[in-house]
Amino acid sequence: MSALTPNDRAPNLLLGEDVEIAGTAWIGANVIIESGVTIGENVEIHHGAQLGLKPSLGPKSSASAEGHGRLAVADGAVIRGGAMVFAGARIGAGAILGDQSHVRESAQIGERSIVGRGSAVSNHATVGSDVRIQSMVWITSGVIVEDDVFFGPGVMTMNDDSMGRGAGRSEHQPPVFKRGCRIGGGVLVTPGGTVGEEAFVAAGAVLTGDVPAGARVRGVP
Repeated sequence: MSALTPNDRAPNLLLGEDVEIAGTAWIGANVIIESGVTIGENVEIHHGAQLGLKPSLGPKSSASAEGHGRLAVADGAVIRGGAMVFAGARIGAGAILGDQSHVRESAQIGERSIVGRGSAVSNHATVGSDVRIQSMVWITSGVIVEDDVFFGPGVMTMNDDSMGRGAGRSEHQPPVFKRGCRIGGGVLVTPGGTVGEEAFVAAGAVLTGDVPAGARVRGVP
């Protein structure tokens, strides 16, 4: 871990080395910004947020602990209280990360997208522009979410049918969500499927395969 130094720009602010903060950015109390972070103009970082974190990985993790690069928070983004954003992530202009949200290393959040309270976007996931992720959603590693997608509260996505028994990252099968599709609350999405453009998945469904563009599906499976 890098050394942290108190900074009088905000109450109890701690900064690592090589941190770039635009003059118009607002920072609340008790914020920690680790080394290698760039924060754009008119960004809001609310109380208790932590930025630039390095991952702590278990002995069987397929994720990498090294080489994630800088965390970049683009102009006008909002990072709410208690949010945690890891090294190498990219937060697009005007995006909002809700209270206690969690964005892992090398994930990308597009312009004007919203990650709701307590939701998590895992490593190397790509979230497009104008995406709405409601509260308590899990976006698993490597997922591709195109623009204008909606996730209701409590959606869970998965990328590993082996449930951690030996599959490396190259064997993972993250799902793909095409432009404008809508995923209802509490939906479970198993590995490997693609939800087509403008498709609609009803609340509580379990997806075990592809959903054609424009289709409306419900039920288990």
